[in-house]
Amino acid sequence: MRAGADAARRATTPAATVHEHITDAVKTPDLIRLTPDVVLARFETMKVYAALGAVRSLLRRGRVVPGQTLVDSSSGIYALALAMACHRYGLRCHIVASTTVDATMRAQLEILGATVDAMPPSTSLRLDQELRVRHVRRLLAERPGFHWMRQYHDAVHHEGYREFAELLTAALPEGPLTLVGAVGTGASTGGLARALRESGRPVRLVGIQPFGSVTFGSERFSDPDAIIAGIGSSIPFGNVRHALYDTVHWMDFRHAMAGAVGLLRDHAVFAGLSTGAAHLTAAWESARDPGRLHLVLGADTGHRYAERVFARHAEALDPAGLRPRQITSLESLRPPWSVMEWGGRPAPEAARTTEGEASPPSSVPTVELLP
Repeated sequence: MRAGADAARRATTPAATVHEHITDAVKTPDLIRLTPDVVLARFETMKVYAALGAVRSLLRRGRVVPGQTLVDSSSGIYALALAMACHRYGLRCHIVASTTVDATMRAQLEILGATVDAMPPSTSLRLDQELRVRHVRRLLAERPGFHWMRQYHDAVHHEGYREFAELLTAALPEGPLTLVGAVGTGASTGGLARALRESGRPVRLVGIQPFGSVTFGSERFSDPDAIIAGIGSSIPFGNVRHALYDTVHWMDFRHAMAGAVGLLRDHAVFAGLSTGAAHLTAAWESARDPGRLHLVLGADTGHRYAERVFARHAEALDPAGLRPRQITSLESLRPPWSVMEWGGRPAPEAARTTEGEASPPSSVPTVELLP
């Protein structure tokens, strides 16, 4: 009897895949059912899809050639994804690194063959971002053969998420889907929602923002404890397509922390703050729409938040008692957690750029705040 059960289990267990490069393994998420209506796509780093898709497209179109140097500014996660993509396709990589790039990340980048220009310590991360942008522009002037990736503005970063959409189509049951994730550059949520909609699946897109981000109109607020790197912006991002979003949640650090700690406590999933924010959001959204499948995007692991978040787990709020303030206009927006039916509205005035084009240089940076 036992031998028969073991044989049946082996017959239904998918065969392991031998990958030709680490990027193929890293880009494949773990799909974990959190509740009957909520599935988490948990990545080591989701930006591998953006970097791989962009590099492949640029090579295919002849916009870059093997051996060329790709350059961008990064706080770490995209830098590693880009370095891995360059390693795979025989390209050079140059990173202008934020002060948030730690020694472990820098060592990985250098061993992968990337050259790293670390910016000196700044009085604020806003100044850090300004210095990085200026440095990239100097590099381009001095070395015209460099290709600036512009992860925030070049729509080529949407393309890799079509592959992720195909994976989800094969793994998830047919039917309506609510996609819940941090907005960030707009490439992951926007690129994935668009690809899934084009396949014919009804998709509701729920985006998450920190307070202080211009992208969806919360720039008049500040959250001094926020360290949710990269999920919002203080400058317009050309890769955010506002009309794709049905609902937007704005969430402060303490609520995102509650979601991240709760995810680890209840489901043994160690993931970053943006995932914690998405987990808390999806719990509220799925309770309002039972029976509909909700997919949470878990962009990275929790390692870079170990000291500032998980070591402080005793301070975390109880997720069960948290609810958003439901608003109908940006004038009513308030911390610590608000939600609004965006309904495909255009970008707020301060967040508008020419569609698909890079926004002009600015001294105001991406939101990457540390306490």
